[in-house]
Amino acid sequence: MKGFLITIEGGEGSGKTTVARYLAKRLEELGLSVVRTKEPGSSFVGEWIRDLLMKEWERKPKTEVLLFLADRAEHMERVIRPALLNGKLVVCDRFIDSTLAYQGFGLGLDITEIEQLNRWVTGSIRPDVTLLLDLPPEVGLERSCNQTVFEKRGLAFHQRIRAGYLSLAEREPDRFRVIDAMKPLEEVLAACEKAVTECLFFRGRLPVRQ
Repeated sequence: MKGFLITIEGGEGSGKTTVARYLAKRLEELGLSVVRTKEPGSSFVGEWIRDLLMKEWERKPKTEVLLFLADRAEHMERVIRPALLNGKLVVCDRFIDSTLAYQGFGLGLDITEIEQLNRWVTGSIRPDVTLLLDLPPEVGLERSCNQTVFEKRGLAFHQRIRAGYLSLAEREPDRFRVIDAMKPLEEVLAACEKAVTECLFFRGRLPVRQ
């Protein structure tokens, strides 16, 4: 792949959407071709799946993870893979690690099985860099403007998600950059920009260190 995949992860209320919007704008200002996207819901079929996932209905954990993976399959083939093949930078709000954190660590599904399914769905494409916006879940839930089925699952669920994310980051330190999302927004944005531009520089995608 000629492109570069940046993913932004974190629990509820951590500021992922704000960071994604800011990074896409800054990277475009550097003269780079950027595609900003998100999961779930960034394809025609994905919008249906997102609507279904956000509704309250009694679903089993395996059903939930397969719905997220169906969304990811469409997202990969219609948005992410074409952009990467065309040499673009993709800034994605949530990706493979969300499924591991939420449905794996959060709901207790087998991590290895989810990883195998993710590899199948993505064709083994991995993010070049992942920004993990870390903060205590009680703070994130208080910040969050949403009240979806996921926010309503309780503090213990979100604590397992945070622990899962940090475990993933510890396992892949070369890919993850853990950002303290408790800091003021300006500092969080600056730290995210620094982490991404350093990675781009060392991959030869920027002419000078930012």
